[in-house]
Amino acid sequence: METQAGIVSKPLVDFHGIDEELVQKMVHDALVWSSLHGLVVGDKNVQRSGKVPGVGMVHAPFALLPVAFPENHFKLACEVAPIFNQLIDRVSLDGKFLQDSLSRTKKVDVFTSRLLDIHSKMLEMNKIEEIRLGLHRSDYMLDEQTKLLLQIELNTISCSFPGLSCLVSELHRSLLKHYGEYLGLDSKRIPSNNTVNRFAEALAKAWTEYNNPRAVVMVVVQPEEHNMYDQHLLCAALKEKYNVKAIRKTLAEIDAEGELLSDGTLSVAGQAIAVIYFRSGYAPTDYPSEAEWRARLLMEQSLAVKCPSISYHLAGTKKIQQELAQPNVLERFLDDKEDIAKLRKCFAGLWSLDDTDIINRAIERPDLFVMKPQREGGGNNIYGDDVKQNLKRLQRDGTEEDAAFILMQRIFPTVSSTFLVRNGICHKDRAVSELGVYGAYLRNKDKVIINDQCGYLMRTKVSSSNEGGVAAGFAVLDSIYLT
Repeated sequence: METQAGIVSKPLVDFHGIDEELVQKMVHDALVWSSLHGLVVGDKNVQRSGKVPGVGMVHAPFALLPVAFPENHFKLACEVAPIFNQLIDRVSLDGKFLQDSLSRTKKVDVFTSRLLDIHSKMLEMNKIEEIRLGLHRSDYMLDEQTKLLLQIELNTISCSFPGLSCLVSELHRSLLKHYGEYLGLDSKRIPSNNTVNRFAEALAKAWTEYNNPRAVVMVVVQPEEHNMYDQHLLCAALKEKYNVKAIRKTLAEIDAEGELLSDGTLSVAGQAIAVIYFRSGYAPTDYPSEAEWRARLLMEQSLAVKCPSISYHLAGTKKIQQELAQPNVLERFLDDKEDIAKLRKCFAGLWSLDDTDIINRAIERPDLFVMKPQREGGGNNIYGDDVKQNLKRLQRDGTEEDAAFILMQRIFPTVSSTFLVRNGICHKDRAVSELGVYGAYLRNKDKVIINDQCGYLMRTKVSSSNEGGVAAGFAVLDSIYLT
C-alpha cells in the first residue's frame, strides 16, 4: 500500500456528526465479536504468542466500518483475477523469459540470485510440474485523479489473510445489521467474501490430484508466526470440509526431518507430503542459514505439489511485473486481445532503472514515483526525497545495483475519515485503502481444474503512512461497502 493521498472524498458516514456513545457501543460489540469468532493475531508483547497457539492473543487491527468502493471497479478487479492466474501460469512455463528478465537483478540481489539458481537446477533436470497450484492475490488502488483501478503488485507466494479477511467482512455485516439504520448503511452492500473456503477447496483438489490418500498438506511457516490464526483457519476448513490433514513445519525443520524418497515422494518426519503451501520463504530473513536453502531445493526436487513452485514464485517478482507492462510482452503469453486490454487497463506506469529519461524525471519529481526492490511482505519501498537521493547515488556509483530496483508510478487514492481499532483502542484518522483480490489456479497436465477469483482483502492505513502491511504494523483489516 503505497501512498500519501491527495484528494479528500465524501465519507461513507458523517464522521463529525456521529454520536460518540454510538461509536463506543460499536467498538465494544466489535471487540466481543472478534474474540468470539477468531479475528485474532498473536500479541507481540507476549513472549510465547508466536509459538504456542492460544497464548497471548489480541484482536487483529480493524476498521470499525467498511470503506466505500465503486461497484464497477470491484467487478473489474474480480473479472481480471482469472486472467492474471492464467498469465502467471504461462509466464512460469517460459524458463528463458524468467532467467533473461532477472539476469541483471541476479548480479546485485543475492536473494533473487539464490531463487534463480534453484530454478536453473530444475530447468537442467527438465523437472516438469504436472500438477500446478497457484493461490494468488492482486493488489490495487483506485487513483483519484484518473479514476483508474491500478495494480500495485501481484503476489504469488504466501498471500496472507484468506481467513481473517472473511471474518472482517462478517464483522462489518454484523455491525451494520445492528447499527445500520442509525448510520444510513445497508449490510447487504458488503459483498460476500469466502476466500478461506475457496482456498481450502483448491488445496483439497490439489491433494486429490496428487492421489495418495495417506499424504498430507504441509504449511511452511516462520519460526515465530504471530499471524498463525489466519493460517489455522485455512487448515481447519481443509480438515472439516475435506478431511485433509495439514501439518506445519519451518524451513529448518524440513531440512532436519525431510528426505526425498527414490520415487520422488517428499517425506517429512516420516509423513508423505502431497501439497506444500508456503506461508514463509518469500523474504531473505526466512533463510538465515544454508539449512533453509537446502529445504527449499529439496521441496522443489520432489513430486509434491508446490504452492508456489519456484517458477510461480519468480513470476511474481517486481521485475517480471515491470517486464510484463512493456509493449507487446503480454501478447507473448496471452492470445485473447480483450483479456490483454483488460490487464493493460490495470497496469500502473512501471520502468526499469536503465531508462535514463525516466530516471531524470524521477529525480526532478520524486513525489510522483515509488522505488521498489524485489521483495515481498511490506516495508521495503522507497518514497519521496529518498527516491531522489537513491537514484543520484546509483548514477554517481555507476554500478549495476540499479538492477535490484524498479520504478513505479505513485498512485494517489482518495483520502477519507475512518475509525481504526488497534489494541482495543479506537481512534479517528484520515486514511486510504488498498483492495486485494484473491485467485486460485489448479491444472493437471492440460486439464484446468480451477481458475477463479476467490474473494477479497481490504486494507486501510493512515494517509500519512507510506507503507501498508497489516502484519508489518502499518495497516488495519477492512471490508468493502459497494457504492
